[in-house]
Amino acid sequence: MHDPAIPFTRFLDPDGRPCAALPPCADDAELLERLYRQMVLTRLFDQKAVALQRTGRIGTFAQGLGQEAIGVALGAALRPDDVLVPYYRDTGVQLMRGARMEEVLLYWGGDERGSAFADPLAREDFPICVPIATQALHACGVAAAMRIRDQHRAVATTCGDGATSKGDFLEALNVAGAWQLPVVFIINNNQWAISVPRSLQCGAPTLAQKAVGAGIPGEQVDGNDVLAVYTRIQAALERARQGKGPTLIECLSYRLSDHTTADDASRYRPNEEVSAAWAREPIKRLQAFLASRGNWNEQREQDLIEHCQAQLQLAVERFERIGEPDPDQVFEHLYQRWPTPLAEQREQMRERVARRGGQAHE
Repeated sequence: MHDPAIPFTRFLDPDGRPCAALPPCADDAELLERLYRQMVLTRLFDQKAVALQRTGRIGTFAQGLGQEAIGVALGAALRPDDVLVPYYRDTGVQLMRGARMEEVLLYWGGDERGSAFADPLAREDFPICVPIATQALHACGVAAAMRIRDQHRAVATTCGDGATSKGDFLEALNVAGAWQLPVVFIINNNQWAISVPRSLQCGAPTLAQKAVGAGIPGEQVDGNDVLAVYTRIQAALERARQGKGPTLIECLSYRLSDHTTADDASRYRPNEEVSAAWAREPIKRLQAFLASRGNWNEQREQDLIEHCQAQLQLAVERFERIGEPDPDQVFEHLYQRWPTPLAEQREQMRERVARRGGQAHE
């Protein structure tokens, strides 16, 4: 849904044809190919992760099917010294920020080592946040530190449409506007917060209008048009780095998959709606645009898929060779100073693990 008072950006229509004056990035063939390759890799990773979940090799997983343009555009727009504060549907941007595929699989397998990113580019980024909207306030804390230190950096935080109804999100907008923090809020409005449709989530015509009450700019973009998403996020991040304050960007997309592997969207969502959304999905849109300029063809597509599948296979093999985590990990990363009851519980668990280990060898 749109509102004339809220800016809306789209450069490519669902068939990949220009429908407005194109931004400078449209002439950067190297950038567009990188965006396309990452979108395809993200989608294939999702397929592999679902297969691993179905065979019991990882836990519940949240796909980004149909929403790849948002994360990939954000990943391309962020600078190395910016900070990402993600939510659970952000595999695309995490991979672009240096998180390794095996680390993402470890996280969804319930292993804390998956949040200990090895790549220096990702080390200041926050781990995936599953509690709804709490990451928005964390992002404001990071942004406040940047402002106090007079650093020309930016924070990007993401959430789904359902999270915008949470107090944490609205409090974050309020403090970001009051303190003019260098933070960009990116809403992935994929139309469904589990089984609650966007039409029941908020009475306002757009979610971007939530920015008005906080005194910050709010805008919408076509979340299936990677050119639009990249251009507007890039501008918002640069605005934040220059000390001009926060921005809220609502990306209009559609969740083509179940909410997670623990969900069955066919129980609450009409098939006709999903079929119509497939015609607007982002990967085919960019592929058509690249092909129209002579920058893509079927052979390059097949080569890309083979390359991605080989990368995925190696990542799965590395993931499965890592081995079991130290049981102590369930107690780590909770407190700076250990409470006595927690120390006692850790010792009890160690004793239990030792007994089980001894029984296994009898």
